Amino acid sequence: MKKSILNVLLLTAITGVAIGQKVSESKVPAAAKAAIMKKYPAASKITWEKEKSNYEANWGGKSGEDMSVQFTPAGEFIEEVVAITPAQLPAGVAAYVKQNYHGAKIKEAGKITDAKGTIMYEAEVNGKDLIFDEKGGFLKKD
Repeated sequence: MKKSILNVLLLTAITGVAIGQKVSESKVPAAAKAAIMKKYPAASKITWEKEKSNYEANWGGKSGEDMSVQFTPAGEFIEEVVAITPAQLPAGVAAYVKQNYHGAKIKEAGKITDAKGTIMYEAEVNGKDLIFDEKGGFLKKD
């Protein structure tokens, strides 16, 4: 029993680090904070997470995460994700989920635009983020 509890706690700790870890604004490099205010001056009530070695800013909407943007510690823009409804995803996404995740529902969806202007889509299914190209073709599981 003790071993099972220890395994659950260890798994929770590992998962928390892998998904992204909330950080206080004071721990975010000044360059990343300056970059977000320059690119998104209207952003308010920003919360920060550390994603690998980068920093993700989240704000907007009821959840506070209708918009998220990633920057390097040096303030270089990586990508933005705008929350959308699952109905706004390209048709290929729903077909892929139906075929590969029988009976599963898309919990959250987002439109991703990277630094080069490439558009992709994200669909959260069964706790995993599935990434699709602009036409709805499956690219990878994040």
